[in-house]
Parts: sequence; structure tokens; C-alpha cells
Amino acid sequence: MFSSPEESSPPENARETEKSALPADSLVLHATDNQVSWITLNRPESLNAITADQRERLIQLFSDASADPAVRAVVLTGTGRGFCTGADLRGGGQATGERIAGDVARVIRLGAQRLISAVLDCEKPVIAAVNGTAAGLGAHLALACDLVLAAESARFIEVFVRRGLVPDGGGAYLLPRLIGPQRAKELMFFGDALTAPDAERLGLVNRVVPAEDLHKTAREWAERLATGPTRALALTKQLVNASLDSDRATAFAAEAAAQEINMTTADAREGVASFVERRSPRYGGS
Repeated sequence: MFSSPEESSPPENARETEKSALPADSLVLHATDNQVSWITLNRPESLNAITADQRERLIQLFSDASADPAVRAVVLTGTGRGFCTGADLRGGGQATGERIAGDVARVIRLGAQRLISAVLDCEKPVIAAVNGTAAGLGAHLALACDLVLAAESARFIEVFVRRGLVPDGGGAYLLPRLIGPQRAKELMFFGDALTAPDAERLGLVNRVVPAEDLHKTAREWAERLATGPTRALALTKQLVNASLDSDRATAFAAEAAAQEINMTTADAREGVASFVERRSPRYGGS
């Protein structure tokens, strides 16, 4: 809910205020290249703390990626030294003043939780290319992605306890499922910065690479996914995510139903045909 003052210092002049007032499409850059949707947080002065407008643009971009047949993978990254230091509430009047009962829960439901859900529900595989500090909601945004690449200089911080807050943005849902309850509590209770190599050791990060190789590696992974069987990947993502909340019977039934659906796709027919014909498959994404 809050970004870390240690990671995101307050505006020191009018330039920061002016940049915050820019249109969301200049603060969240977007381009599609080789069937990969590149989404880049672009507020380096604030270490990419997210405003409400940016959040809505991110949600829309993930929704668009799901619906666009020309997009078959997504990469989320940031500019500058930060990946994302959480939600930027400065100047919004949300952290102080009188509240009506239910206001906080409503803001979280309609804000941070919608953003995390947009990533989890995206029908295309999403790669986080964590270029720097990922704190609070920013850490959860990275961890909601299907695959996480991190620069050696990246850090992950469960900053909420430092402010006397409860984790939001799905943190208490995501972390125990990724690393177990004890490890999750350790990170959330102490709020210590976790280095990229330590995050990899715990299983929060798939791979740590030198900063200069992060974009290249993300491109290689994304373009490889973009040539894969897109609907099969979407169904696989749904199965894995749902399995964490399912019993065996429910998971097995979902698996059988997903395979039934997938066998109607052109890519499934191509995959089987290429195996029989002993050649590499040529997936079209449908």
C-alpha cells in the first residue's frame, strides 16, 4: 500500500510533481515486438512507485495482452534503479485525514488487489525483469508474474512492517505459496531487504543475471515463449495457479478438462503432427 521512504524519497522540486502529472502512457511505456508485449514502468525519479493512473494503465495493458492474438508473451520491467517501490500515495490525501468505515479495504480491493489479479489472470505468460529495488506492492507485482528474472543488484523488501502495516497487494497469499509460511513470515515480520541471489536461493526468482544482461535474457525467454503453444501455456498457467487452492480431485478434474479444451486447438494438432513426422513444431498461437 505504501512505498518505502528509504527507497523512494519525497519530491525535492517541481520536476517530480510535473512528471507525476504526465499522462499515464508516458509513465508506463508500452511496445509490442516479435509478439512480445513490453511494459515498462517509467518514473525513475520515484523508483517507479505506482500512481493510480499508472495502475489503471497496467491493468488495461494486461487485459489487452490477453485478448490480442498478436501478443503471445509479456515482459514487465522498469527504468532506472528501481523496479517498483510500491504504490505512490503522496499528495493523494489517502494516508491521513478522516476516513469512512470501509475506505481502506475498498481502496485495496479496487487498487492493489486488482493489479495483482490482472497479472495472475493474464492469459499470456508474464516475465518480470526486475532491474532494481522491488518493495511492498512492487515486490508482490514481480512475484505475481509467471517467471522472475532479476539483475544482481535487485532487492526485494516486504516493507509494510516498517510502517506498522499489514501486507497488501496479495503478499500474504503469494509468499507462502512460493516459499512456505515460515519463510514468508520471516520476510514479513522483519522487513529486511532480500538480495537477488538470496531471493533465487529461496525460490522467489528463477534466475539472477548481470544487470547488463537482464534485457537480453528477458527478450530470449519471452521470444521463446512467444513461439510456443499459446493456449496450452494459458491453460497450464491456470492449472498451476488453481492447484495451490485445490484438493487433488478438483485439480485432476481441472487438468482433464483443460486437456480436453486444448486438444481442440490448432497448436495441439500441430504438436502431435510434428511429433509423428519427426520435425520441429510451428506453433501459430491458436
